[in-house]
Order: sequence, then C-alpha cells, then structure tokens
Amino acid sequence: MSLSRDDVLKVSLLARLRLTEAELETMTGQLAKIVDYVQLLNELDTSHIEPMAHALDVKNVFRDDATHASLPREQALLNAPKQDDECFLVPAVLGE
Repeated sequence: MSLSRDDVLKVSLLARLRLTEAELETMTGQLAKIVDYVQLLNELDTSHIEPMAHALDVKNVFRDDATHASLPREQALLNAPKQDDECFLVPAVLGE
C-alpha cells in the first residue's frame, strides 16, 4: 500500500498543517516509505505471540501503602497564620 498525494493532503488538512507544494511532494515520498515499511510487519507470523498491553514488564513504582502515626494537631497548627484550638482559619471564599 502506497500513499498518494491526495492522502497526504487530506492528512495535512486534518492535522491543520499548511504544506507548500515542495513539502507536500517530500512528505508524500517519506510517508509512503514509512507506510510501506509498516506493511512489512503484516508479513510476520505472530500466531505464537501472546497479546500484551506493554512491550516491557510494567512494575508498580509506588511504595506500599502503610499506616503510621499522624502529626499531632498542635504541631500541625504551629505555623498556621490563623488558627483556633482545632483547625486552620482561612478567609471565607463564598461570602459571609
């Protein structure tokens, strides 16, 4: 399967690219080579290959979720500009 000039023109319009005539000719040749190369992959026998979501093993990079003691309330409120004995005091956002 090879791409025609009209195919490349349609793709450039969908991508909102303004290509000059010279760029259109260049892109037609380059994209046709890419599509022809990808077509070679259809010739491979993949019947014995198990479908997968990722080419490499994906590992969870997050740490284990473990509970631990939280910061004491007094210490958490220590640097608050305004506070009462239980929480941070912030200006009203929605009005009075």
